[in-house]
Amino acid sequence: MARRRLRLIFGPALVKEPVIYQLGRKFEIVTNIRRADVTKDQGWVLLEVSGEPEELDQGVAFLESQGVKVEPAEGDLVE
Repeated sequence: MARRRLRLIFGPALVKEPVIYQLGRKFEIVTNIRRADVTKDQGWVLLEVSGEPEELDQGVAFLESQGVKVEPAEGDLVE
């Protein structure tokens, strides 16, 4: 099982959408929100995901297809 830390950036159209929930339902991925800041206009989430490498790759592709900007997250996480 692999683990990745991702920074997800949401625009106004996605702030109210359950994208992280959908990620966990569509793929064999365990999600853990480590930090977040969401307003009505934008949001970002530091998300830790665990699963098989190909599931994680498919999950990231899903997020990007939904319009979420996905970046690797380094530091700035509560341990």
